[in-house]
Amino acid sequence: MKFLIDEERPRLRAQHKKERDKRVCDRIKAVLLHDKGWSFPQIAEALLLSDEAVWNHIEEYKISKKLKPQNSGSSEKLSNSRTFNLSAKQRRKS
Repeated sequence: MKFLIDEERPRLRAQHKKERDKRVCDRIKAVLLHDKGWSFPQIAEALLLSDEAVWNHIEEYKISKKLKPQNSGSSEKLSNSRTFNLSAKQRRKS
């Protein structure tokens, strides 16, 4: 199922070649393989990902050209005073 425009394929290949983040490389490969007609299960097996992850990667690329994961982590759970006290204890130990 071709969905990439002609300029996108070489750009994605070039980005894959110089990309250091393995997660971004997997997303690029998933997009390129789907464009070649591979099914989600085939791509998932080749990249050792779940079918759902492959589907999400491809849909995110189609909608917003997203390739980089955006994990922001969790919010801080300690209050400022507890963080300060913990930091002070760690400094005294070292």
